[in-house]
Amino acid sequence: MSTDSAPPTPPVRQLRIVVEVDDYDAALVFYRDVLGLTEEDAFAGPDGALVAILQAGRATLEIANPAQKRMIDDVEVGRQVAPRIRLAFEVDDTATRTVALVAGGAELVAAPTLTPWNSLNSRLDAPGDLQITLFEEKD
Repeated sequence: MSTDSAPPTPPVRQLRIVVEVDDYDAALVFYRDVLGLTEEDAFAGPDGALVAILQAGRATLEIANPAQKRMIDDVEVGRQVAPRIRLAFEVDDTATRTVALVAGGAELVAAPTLTPWNSLNSRLDAPGDLQITLFEEKD
């Protein structure tokens, strides 16, 4: 006997990463217009308070020990550069998107590199003092 029931609701429904930036307008243009994240909502509060909520597709939280972090840096960049927190965005074309992000204000840390797990990854320093990886799955 089988019953069709909805899967249980997960206890966590959404992951939001909140980043404080000194130049709100430049960061918003970079992440929304250059990287292409969709603006889901925006709010203004007292004393000039501003926030934009940008949709980045499916979110995951990747937990890595120091050895894994060092290995990823070695593969993607060839040296240790990542801070404790780095954002990674899956894109359709790492090479093209990397060029667009550099033109839009990011600083290239490492050009697109094919990883042993068959993804094409680049590394950039982006607005908001964030280091980001762009990755394109090649499978």
